[in-house]
Amino acid sequence: MPTMPPLPLSVLDLSPITQGSDAGTSLRNSADLARHAERLGYRRFWMAEHHSMPGIASAATAVALAFVGSQTSSIRIGAGGVMLPNHAPLIIAEQFGTLESLFPGRVDLGLGRAPGTDQAAAYAMRRNLSSDADRFPNDVVELMGYFKGENGRVRAIPGEGLDIPIWILGSSLFGAQLAAMLGLPYAFASHFAPQMMMEAIALYRERFEPSAQLAEPYVMLGFNAIVAETDAEAELLSTSVQQAFVSLRTGEATQLPPPKPGYAEELPLEARAILRSVLSASAIGSPATARRQLADFVERTRPDELMITAQVYDHAARLRSLELLMEAVRQPEPIAG
Repeated sequence: MPTMPPLPLSVLDLSPITQGSDAGTSLRNSADLARHAERLGYRRFWMAEHHSMPGIASAATAVALAFVGSQTSSIRIGAGGVMLPNHAPLIIAEQFGTLESLFPGRVDLGLGRAPGTDQAAAYAMRRNLSSDADRFPNDVVELMGYFKGENGRVRAIPGEGLDIPIWILGSSLFGAQLAAMLGLPYAFASHFAPQMMMEAIALYRERFEPSAQLAEPYVMLGFNAIVAETDAEAELLSTSVQQAFVSLRTGEATQLPPPKPGYAEELPLEARAILRSVLSASAIGSPATARRQLADFVERTRPDELMITAQVYDHAARLRSLELLMEAVRQPEPIAG
């Protein structure tokens, strides 16, 4: 059995809407998942902002987090993340200031610069589609200024004076450079876009400048983990997220479908290659298999924390997956000799 260093595990939930279900059920399942993660010892429960996606219920991220916060007592809740180009920084400062006022000492704010949708939905949100993506750093600084009370006459109430940790999210070198420059923790989206992971980690750690929030670089990596009693069962459960990825990449996003035996074998070689790439940061299998795969990933990347996501059709199986993963990670090391 491979050695597992002590490593905080957290949960990223997209509040998946499964085929035949609805958003209300998904959001209630998210709260149940958060309670379960809290009991198991996961550190954070984050939700992600996506729009115009038939299979994701967390579009109004701050509202969803308020519900999750009311159903839990100690686990940190946060955004993984808010897509800041979609919003005025003042609005986000007020929303997360409200969350921190309701759940003091428990709120994180992860910020990304992608729209989390397509151009049509971005336009519907009144976003200026001709705006420069390089505006994102200025928006981050403006948002931080509201929490510090440094933006003149305009004040974020609630928000001003509250200690809400800011994270930069990314899947490229841009976010790594910004997080390093501002001295903020960095979360990389390796659970679906792992291609530039190693370069981004190295760049962030090399260029990190200490700040009032953070003295040393802190890297969290997204990681898919689907764990079941057997390898075969976990592999079958994983065909739901495989179908979802293929649908998304072909422009036909759908609700999360049920598992489909032999799904990958039916795909053309090009689609199989896409799945191997996007799901390369994954542990899929029995507890022993998942422990080995996770340990190999940690050995290679040396993160400070892992953000676990599991797009599983059956809610009970998703709960069990988090449980089995934590049991596998906490398993005592074998005694040498």
